[in-house]
Amino acid sequence: MMVTGGIERATRDAVTYAALTAIAAFCVFPFLWMLDTSLKPAGEVRSINPTFWILRPTLENFRHVVTDDNFLLYFRNSVIVAGGSTLLALTVSIFCGYALSRFPTQPLSRTVGAALLLSQMIPGVLLLAPLYILMRQLELLSTFRALIIVYCTFSIPLCCFMLKSFFDTIPMELEDAAEMDGCSRLGFIYRILLPLSAPGILATGLFCFVTAWNEFLFGYVLINDDARRPLTPAIMLFKGPHLTDWGALMAASVLAVVPVALFFVYLQRFLVEGLSTGAVKG
Repeated sequence: MMVTGGIERATRDAVTYAALTAIAAFCVFPFLWMLDTSLKPAGEVRSINPTFWILRPTLENFRHVVTDDNFLLYFRNSVIVAGGSTLLALTVSIFCGYALSRFPTQPLSRTVGAALLLSQMIPGVLLLAPLYILMRQLELLSTFRALIIVYCTFSIPLCCFMLKSFFDTIPMELEDAAEMDGCSRLGFIYRILLPLSAPGILATGLFCFVTAWNEFLFGYVLINDDARRPLTPAIMLFKGPHLTDWGALMAASVLAVVPVALFFVYLQRFLVEGLSTGAVKG
């Protein structure tokens, strides 16, 4: 029986790892193909029989992207927009999430929570025309402020619920003890709540940043000034009306993905800890 059980366990583990390997390969393949294409010369990129094997690897596509185009300018714009929207969304969501966590039965909290939940059910593309008209009337088109405001409208509702779940894990007794020691509510938030919820806030901030960094549609529609164009819509400039520079397009895509991927790898431990904290109450 023990031998049979061991064989069954080994077979189950082998099937599990094989399935996970296949799923991982399926997910990683587009990035590997993108990296492979970015290292190919133009002749191999346009070959009618494309392969993974690179006959003459080259960094010319990366040199062309970094030196001949405004890639660094677009990269800076994306950092400004993604960083600004992340800071603003976190600032609003921290206080809103605290109110939803500490006063869940209050009529105003329930109304705000329902409104935030309802906003998540509306597809973002339906808001494109109203937000464009609003930004035009406010004279904010082709500005960083327009994208920061728009990205916050999509990030804040989910961030509020994420932070609420993190704040729910902080005992009320701790806040009562701080209040008895003369600590104000605002002081409790800054001195106790935020340090204890740091992993959850980091996980929420990463979500905001990546959402803003990868967004394409609103950045493409609301920004017409090339000097303020973010990176994701700017990559489309390598696709011309008659000819697409696939090597440069893939090189720019790799350069746009790698910094965020490295950032995730570096902060992975804190991200997992934050998500785990918000998933378990008590």
